[in-house]
Amino acid sequence: MTIAGIFPGQGSQSLGMLSALGADFAEVGETFQEASAVLGRDLWRLAQEGPDSALNSTENTQPLMLAAGVAVWRVWLKQGGCQPAAVAGHSLGEYSALVAAGVLNFADAVALVAERASLMQSAVAEGEGSMAAILGLEDAQIITACEQAAQGEVVEAVNFNSPGQVVIAGNAAAVDRAIQAATDIGAKKAVKLSVSVPSHCALMKPAAEKLAVRLATMAFSPVQMPVLHNVDAMARSSAEETRAALEQQLYRPVRWVDTIQRLQSDYGVTAAVEFGPGKVLTGLNKRIDRKLGAVCVMDSKTLEEALKLCEEAGA
Repeated sequence: MTIAGIFPGQGSQSLGMLSALGADFAEVGETFQEASAVLGRDLWRLAQEGPDSALNSTENTQPLMLAAGVAVWRVWLKQGGCQPAAVAGHSLGEYSALVAAGVLNFADAVALVAERASLMQSAVAEGEGSMAAILGLEDAQIITACEQAAQGEVVEAVNFNSPGQVVIAGNAAAVDRAIQAATDIGAKKAVKLSVSVPSHCALMKPAAEKLAVRLATMAFSPVQMPVLHNVDAMARSSAEETRAALEQQLYRPVRWVDTIQRLQSDYGVTAAVEFGPGKVLTGLNKRIDRKLGAVCVMDSKTLEEALKLCEEAGA
């Protein structure tokens, strides 16, 4: 048994998230307090009380999900959880993975993702961009549908989440055309996502350029364990390479299928522990490979299940 650590991004948030784990372990509240102090607003109260509109606004969701991932990771370590062979995060979750790997200081990461969210929100006016999940088609079919639907605008396949599930993003009208094109060629389902920015597409290039300036001022420590990046499912060995990967992540696709397969092929991973609220990545991973062990740590019960994986790994 070889374990990977994975961290969810936007889309896994929900009102009341981590309330049970927070009631049992002080590290949860302490982590949210640390993040709240950086930003000057109460993230834990927002996570528990909402409203939904504020919870789902990218400028709140990104630091919230960073805090959530790191909080669960800290509980894991405090309770004797074993060191993963490698870590990865989905979209925003990549920043949680970098904190877990010792590359980024948590407080610095909170400020960074808050600025990242602001840059993303300002790059595309609210309502002008959108995202949608397309189910039941091959990747190549969705890429072709986007190319045909663009008509001078932007619409791209941006999250390769699992076989038969790809997320597209771009200008709102172009996304609508791509949904229709995908439906016409047999997509089982197309679901518009409740997001305020079209992540990981070319519309984010202006934000990426500004993020690169901020990243250049950040301190990056040597990695304590491999972090696989979204852009190509590969680990980085230097601060310069990590900065470049984070910049590119804003406008290039999240290659989650490749990431899970790389964890298996290059690191011998046989089980993935998801640190954070919800079970989004755990569900995706099961569709990528049914044989892959998977647990999402979000309360005491699931923590115990995950810790048993360490026992099986002999760690």
